[in-house]
Amino acid sequence: MANGETYFGTARGRVDGPAKVTGSARYAAEFAAADLAHGHVVSAAIAKGRIAAIETAAAEAVHGVLRIFTHANRPGTAWRDARYRDEVAPPGSPFRPLHDAKIVFSGQPIALVVAEDDATARYAASLLRVRYAAEPHATDLERQRGQAYVPRRKRTGIAPPPKPRGDAQKAFDAAPVRIDHEYRVAVEHHNPMEPHASTVIWEGDGRITVHDKIQGVQNSLGYITGVFGLSQKNVRVLSPFVGGAFGSGLRPQYQLFLAVMAALDLKRSVRVELTRDQMFTLGYRPATIQRVALGAAPDGTLQAILHDAIAGTSTFEDYQEVVVNWSSLLYHCDNVALTYRLAQIDTYTPADMRAPGATLGVFALESAIDELAYAAGVDPLEIRRRNYTRTDENEGKDFTSKELMECYRLGAERFGWSRRSAAPRSMREGRELVGWGVASGAWEAMMMKTSARAALTADGRLEVATATADIGTGTYTILTQIAADALGLPMESVTARIGDSALPHSPVEGGSWTAASAGSAVQAACRAVREKLFSAARAAENSPLANADPSHVRFVNGRIVLAADPARFITVADAMRAAGLERLEEEATASPDSATQKRYSAYTHSAIFAEVRVDAQLGVVRVTRIVNAVAAGRIINPRTARSQIIGGVVFGLGMALTEESLPDHALGRFMNHNLGEYHIPVNADVPAIDVIFVDEHDDKASPLGVKGLGEIGIVGSAAAIANAVYHATGTRVRSLPMTLDKLLPEKPAGRA
Repeated sequence: MANGETYFGTARGRVDGPAKVTGSARYAAEFAAADLAHGHVVSAAIAKGRIAAIETAAAEAVHGVLRIFTHANRPGTAWRDARYRDEVAPPGSPFRPLHDAKIVFSGQPIALVVAEDDATARYAASLLRVRYAAEPHATDLERQRGQAYVPRRKRTGIAPPPKPRGDAQKAFDAAPVRIDHEYRVAVEHHNPMEPHASTVIWEGDGRITVHDKIQGVQNSLGYITGVFGLSQKNVRVLSPFVGGAFGSGLRPQYQLFLAVMAALDLKRSVRVELTRDQMFTLGYRPATIQRVALGAAPDGTLQAILHDAIAGTSTFEDYQEVVVNWSSLLYHCDNVALTYRLAQIDTYTPADMRAPGATLGVFALESAIDELAYAAGVDPLEIRRRNYTRTDENEGKDFTSKELMECYRLGAERFGWSRRSAAPRSMREGRELVGWGVASGAWEAMMMKTSARAALTADGRLEVATATADIGTGTYTILTQIAADALGLPMESVTARIGDSALPHSPVEGGSWTAASAGSAVQAACRAVREKLFSAARAAENSPLANADPSHVRFVNGRIVLAADPARFITVADAMRAAGLERLEEEATASPDSATQKRYSAYTHSAIFAEVRVDAQLGVVRVTRIVNAVAAGRIINPRTARSQIIGGVVFGLGMALTEESLPDHALGRFMNHNLGEYHIPVNADVPAIDVIFVDEHDDKASPLGVKGLGEIGIVGSAAAIANAVYHATGTRVRSLPMTLDKLLPEKPAGRA
């Protein structure tokens, strides 16, 4: 019953765009209530130790202060361990706000001041006096690397390194061409535009409605009901719009606990919004120290890969990512040894941050591959082609599809790679050295079990609903496109509802699986409606479709049309009227095919080409051009898809050149905890970014044939830029970000 798919694959504007640009889209801290109180969080000033005393009298005396919550007077209804639920929590014991006097990281919330208005809460919070019993802390990953360990408990959904293949060390020792180096990436914080906030509306009789900054409302629902022992019927979580998250909104953050606790205790509505400084007390992309050793034949053919990574984690959870596995996935090699270890530091637990693991591991791998190319005297693009693999050698499986070779070809053609001069420092314009670099990218093409509801009314309007989120990726728009095509309706007649815990089940919005998962569920629900609608149309009195087979009709422009004779049709409204239906509603669930998953591996691939210009005297780097060729199955909406790749590339640019959470290890805290000193790329930093979507047919990765795009844009981008910097300067920088001090030309010997 295909209708020709009028919208799938076409560039469409965001259906939520008008709401966002006019300000009618409301975010977690923008919902009001008549009795709304405001909570301000007080943060710990030490990294480790205990609270000896908190003096609250001065703050409590301020007019308008309602309550000051600390570990000493926290309501005793929360934190029953057995009930804690969080979809993405790593193994360990989750952080418990205000649980006791113990301090386990700098910035830890130690008090909540609740007042009639925000200004009063903030002022009163400044009057609290806290005495600490500090203990020695350890926040330097370098100093803790000697205590690194293989994770004892595996994080759900995170594949450990595969077993070794062959004898990597022996092959490396015997290889004619070898490189062996360490690569480092600094801590990065997510810093979305919208700070984390929760507004809890007290509905009376123990019922609450929660507006939360979250990437999965049902994850917040499970957290609230589990931690506070509440019935799900008494809690509803809403997050219709999310002002960016990048993974920081996958887990419920501590302001949610504090807001719900205060609302339940005071029996009134409460909002808790974190400051920009406090956004640096949440999870972050962990610092990593990676060693990559590659051995190759004289022509650059890989003979050995050794990749070890040490990443930081908190003292209370074993946070894990897939960091090293990419080295055995992207290239063919018979001798591979991969190891991944954690080192505990006295900080909050790291968090998934756009393409977690791959962003780190692929930077190290692709930098090393580039170094190998120069060592072997092989073009950096050619060495990637020579080591191309058509199978997932980690799993011993075929790929559902893989057009990375075509990404190389089309990207190189668009970029003009053939005009590249091979030697470092050989391309120059004026006082600037010009460098060209390339890198490969890969990210899992996942699909998760998701449910959706479709409801068609007699006036020809369709509503589709699932609990997923839209963190700026265009989820509202693509779900509208998919639903409109499924029932042959104009997009203007379709409404997508998401971000409501009362809607059909959806996992958190992350992992680049939303289009494949929520999209497939919406399509399945619409098809269920379509089947019943077609039955009604065929049963209508004097129906022109009375004897039609489902495969012989199309749904177009609000009509059910006989494909062979478009003059024979019945409108949706007439079909429903004939059946006495005012509303036709169906719910369906889409799940990945287990047999396919056992047989195939599904990944999105990319090839990134970057041009940089480096001031020969000052070392200042400008990224002037990037071409990113992506193979991601079918593209639902080229406009929103391109936006996702551009966003990921900009993220990678920040990782390469500007973003670094600078720690003061003496105090155990981050120093640049604001947007004035944590440098995110701005418009002037962002070059022309050319996105190519490579044709790729994939009938296995998902029912829609799509693969995720939210994360592939960042994977490999930092490496391509770093490789271009080396080509320009002849200086190899193996630690990110590549700040000016790492690129300043060395002074000639004998000169001051």
